[in-house]
Amino acid sequence: MTIASWFVLVGTIMLSMGFLTVVINRLPITSSMFYLAVGIVVGPTGFAFFHFNPLEQSEILEVLTECAVLISLFAAGVKMPVPFSFKRWRSPLQLAFISMLITVSLVAFFGYFVLHLPLGAAILLGAIIAPTDPVLATDVQVRHHGDKDQLRFALTCEAGINDGTAFPFVMLGLGLLGLHELGDYGSQWFLIDVIWATSAGVAIGVLFGCLLGYLVWYVQKQGQEISILHDFLGLGLVATVYGLSLLVDAWGFLAVFAAAVALRQTETWLALNQKSLKTRAALQNTSMTNEATITFKPLSEGALVFNEHLERLSELVLIILLGGTLFIDSWSWQAVGFAAFVFMVARPLSVYLGLWRSGMPMHVRSMSAWFGVRGIGSLYYLMYAIQHGLPEDLSMQLINVVFITITLSIFIHGISVKPLVKRYEN
Repeated sequence: MTIASWFVLVGTIMLSMGFLTVVINRLPITSSMFYLAVGIVVGPTGFAFFHFNPLEQSEILEVLTECAVLISLFAAGVKMPVPFSFKRWRSPLQLAFISMLITVSLVAFFGYFVLHLPLGAAILLGAIIAPTDPVLATDVQVRHHGDKDQLRFALTCEAGINDGTAFPFVMLGLGLLGLHELGDYGSQWFLIDVIWATSAGVAIGVLFGCLLGYLVWYVQKQGQEISILHDFLGLGLVATVYGLSLLVDAWGFLAVFAAAVALRQTETWLALNQKSLKTRAALQNTSMTNEATITFKPLSEGALVFNEHLERLSELVLIILLGGTLFIDSWSWQAVGFAAFVFMVARPLSVYLGLWRSGMPMHVRSMSAWFGVRGIGSLYYLMYAIQHGLPEDLSMQLINVVFITITLSIFIHGISVKPLVKRYEN
């Protein structure tokens, strides 16, 4: 396809979505399903107007998916409810760490014994497919700042964290394939890729998220109007935190999510403090201080709308490209069987085991066990591995099973999300 044809295709889809949103909202389908169907129809499976080769174009696909995940992580982080408490965050943390570890193990077992992959490639496949997606799972994620639903909070928080916690297992898989240094008995991997990269990522994110929250509050306290720059400040925080994390070998995805959560927590604390000053002044019948008279405009709320628009645009482009990679013979029994194993065995089993004694109600656990949507994050990890020297034969095998799994996840989870969520809410 020519550049002009791409403009026409994307423009037509955007216009169609503008008019068809009401119709799509009434039907048991999602926007991702619509984009994927278009990609399949115009791609090699349908009219073959274009074909996107993920192996040859892995570099550009890595960058596109990287940007999409970063934007989505920030949007998810600033919607996290406040204040932070371990009791509320316990279940999502168990999902993001324990359940993800179990998923990696189960998928690696299947990859090694059923798909006959080398051990390193099997672990790599587990790390690629384990993270749930913050981009495609919007129908079961936190919808706004005041959303306190336990299911949406757990799934959103899990998706935000496990996109970072999967990285050590990606590096372990690459290391076992001879593409990354693990050190003696895995010492370098454990100390650098697990301990340092994780803790440094969280620390960088929390530090800069809190600093930006205080800085915005301070500028507004001086009477300066900066609301028009909220979009730039949000993206600037994402870029700065991610760039610094890469410089010090920390997990940038984890840092961006932590920064967004810290920003939201800081803004909420400052707003509550300001409210208490106003209340105290009213009760004491005294004039309010200059700090109490400020109309504080949270940065996170201003930047969220813009970031969600970018998220939707990146979703459109990447899902069309996904559809344009598929041929009819991509649907091998091997790939479909792997996807079925992930959806019906690995995800449910890992959730139920990971949430053992968590106190989460059983009906919420059951919903969490089903909605482990795979998507853009898995694409990024796969492209990252290819860019780091994954052999071509293994690359093609992993591309086939991962892309079919994501495709089936979009359709199967997409067709079930609205009726199940409606039933859950009722």
